Amino acid sequence: MNKTIRTTLRLSAATLAALGLVAGALWWGVYDVGADAPHTRPVYAVLEFARERSVAMRAMQLSVPALDDEARVRNGAGNYQAMCAGCHLAPGMAPTELSRGLYPAPPNLSARQVDAAAAFWTIKHGIKASGMPAWGASMGDEHIWDLVAFLRRLPALDAVQYRDLVARSGGHSHGGDDHHAAMPPDAAGQPSHPQGEHDAPAPPAADHHHEAAPPPSAEPAAPPRNREHGHAHGH
Repeated sequence: MNKTIRTTLRLSAATLAALGLVAGALWWGVYDVGADAPHTRPVYAVLEFARERSVAMRAMQLSVPALDDEARVRNGAGNYQAMCAGCHLAPGMAPTELSRGLYPAPPNLSARQVDAAAAFWTIKHGIKASGMPAWGASMGDEHIWDLVAFLRRLPALDAVQYRDLVARSGGHSHGGDDHHAAMPPDAAGQPSHPQGEHDAPAPPAADHHHEAAPPPSAEPAAPPRNREHGHAHGH
């Protein structure tokens, strides 16, 4: 048996052994996929590099429109408040249950600039196994570009300017099954409303900051144990 054949056999045996180890690790669930157990550094580095290169190569094919138009920025503000702020935060906004619980952690977009083309592609197509939805399934390209225009402005805004832009926007409006964005509280702690909205007040939707009214009962309901989130679940 010549040297080439021996080398080939050794490489084949090593490859089969490595595949066997990987298959065994997968079968026995060795790798913890829980969101509260961070990836090992090598795994994280590989996934991060693959994500960045995947988005960059596809974003290169996009033609970025003019994004300085104030109407674009204003339109994007309402959709950001309704669809993005819960994970990606806003000026003066503390981390939320969603932003703390997701892994990889969603970036705080009020504190960083984004590349316009990469942001558009990510918003439209989402990112696998990250918690980032593909909003393109319900949102047209023009509305996504409006959102990107707002993201470019966002890091320069303070909390008051942010609330003002959301108030002057069309709320949660992108041609799908949408509604007005819930406004962040004003200085008095009361929810703000978009200007020009005079509809009869409706019962507030349950969210992380408002408690649903308890049903009538013979005895007063016990107060929630956790006022920070508006619902009691213990931490």
